[in-house]
Amino acid sequence: MIQPNLQVRRATVEDVPRLVEFWNQEELPSEELARRFQEFQVVERGNEGLLGTIGLRLAGTEGRLHSEAFASAEYADLVRDAVWQRIQVIAKNHGLVRIWTQLNAPFWHLNGFLHPSAEIVARLPAAFAGDPRPWRFLQLREETAAPVSFDKEFAMFKEMEQEKTAQIFRRAKFLKLIAAVLLLVVFALILVGAFVWFKTQGARR
Repeated sequence: MIQPNLQVRRATVEDVPRLVEFWNQEELPSEELARRFQEFQVVERGNEGLLGTIGLRLAGTEGRLHSEAFASAEYADLVRDAVWQRIQVIAKNHGLVRIWTQLNAPFWHLNGFLHPSAEIVARLPAAFAGDPRPWRFLQLREETAAPVSFDKEFAMFKEMEQEKTAQIFRRAKFLKLIAAVLLLVVFALILVGAFVWFKTQGARR
């Protein structure tokens, strides 16, 4: 269960500068990952801001966990646990058959990721190939199982709408702040104008 004070969500363009710091800290290809920021789930906690991030790349019915990075090592398993719970929901909504990873933290092994046989490795999507590090995988369902159709599309639509709503609220909050500042400036100008006018009238008398 995700802790009540943690928020797990998909990364937005506003998160990219902070994520670049995380990726550089882990010596990951930050320029390339920044172009693919929408693959990433982030975890934040109150005033502490972002605690970490993990990427999930999709290729058909296969997924790949990659490029985990954290504000501090002390947050590593906290972030992994929170993101993993969200990714399991995403995987179900997208009808994923397997999730692959080259992340080697014990957390992933404890959550069922195993070294694949040669037969399984042969099913690795070409989009994931190229990195020589050993793979682990988690089988989520049989490949012969009926694919998700309506439920998958509805879940994707719901997630997109939630993200759009969150962006609208963020923008509205920002615009409200600007309006408040402008109102204060106008009020201050009125006070200054009134003061100058009364002072001028007094001088004339």
